[in-house]
Amino acid sequence: MKIGLVGFAGSGKTTVFNAITGLSADTGAGAARGKTNLGAVKVPDHRVDALTKLFQPKKKVYAEITFNDVAAGGGGSARGLDRKVLDGMREVDALCQVVRAVETDSAPEPPAPMREIRDLEAELILADLELVERRLERIKKEKAKPQEEQALHAIKAHLDAEKPLRSLTALDVDEGAVAAAPPAEIAAHAKAAGLGLVQLSAKVEQDIAQMSPDEQREFVAALGLTEPARDRFLHAAYALLDLISMLTAGEDECRAWPIKRGMTAHRAAGKIHSDIERGFIKAEVIWWEDLIALGSEAACRSAGKQALQGKDYVMRDGDVVNFKFAV
Repeated sequence: MKIGLVGFAGSGKTTVFNAITGLSADTGAGAARGKTNLGAVKVPDHRVDALTKLFQPKKKVYAEITFNDVAAGGGGSARGLDRKVLDGMREVDALCQVVRAVETDSAPEPPAPMREIRDLEAELILADLELVERRLERIKKEKAKPQEEQALHAIKAHLDAEKPLRSLTALDVDEGAVAAAPPAEIAAHAKAAGLGLVQLSAKVEQDIAQMSPDEQREFVAALGLTEPARDRFLHAAYALLDLISMLTAGEDECRAWPIKRGMTAHRAAGKIHSDIERGFIKAEVIWWEDLIALGSEAACRSAGKQALQGKDYVMRDGDVVNFKFAV
């Protein structure tokens, strides 16, 4: 699962990247030009922690999101995105535009967050429309993919209405405004377009990301927040991508697996291994809270808290599952 961070020069996107990942990518002028920064972030999950305490496994594995710091043009207005940058954006599952709403030494012009949002959105919508139209022309010649053609027409209608495809907006604000409500115009735009919105003070959060967990909690509380930027981004990314976590637990490993909301047990099995999906027989499912409360799978079976589910069972966020299969 990959999230691409995009933004015009001076937007603070590499600082946001550092705040999320805890890395120290160079944020100097021109540092990110032509360079991609990658950082993987583990998604904290109290359910995995609880299962690990119960099973004492050899490994504990959280779900992971990779953040990709993509250079997306210079200046605070539309400049035309080159093919290489666009190709990099298409390699991710969702985009997060970083928008400057604070005055900085590196960007002397007054911030114009709505202009930045609209300028980049317009470029991305045009680029996506061009791609969709090219693909539709190709499909018409092939005359063999009606389902894909139908999906592409739906996407085209979405883009024609000037609605961007899946994206987040990260609003970089002054330290004193980080706990306040986002500016009304930006909040209304995000809601109307169906965008996720995360507000943060990138420079402060970059410093917090380098602290110990105890220091992080202290400084985050001082800002009037309940969690650091990393966790706020992860929650927003899960919501944007419509993801949930199914869980597996045992003596070898306790693990969270990100899957699409509404995914069936049969499809979810393939997230672990294609052989499990191919040879799917049944899914043994226990609600994670029942497993913690009763203390073992055997106790859950005895109490009627373990269910045998078939291929069409829709996985829930927090299901602990053991797939039965034969290949």
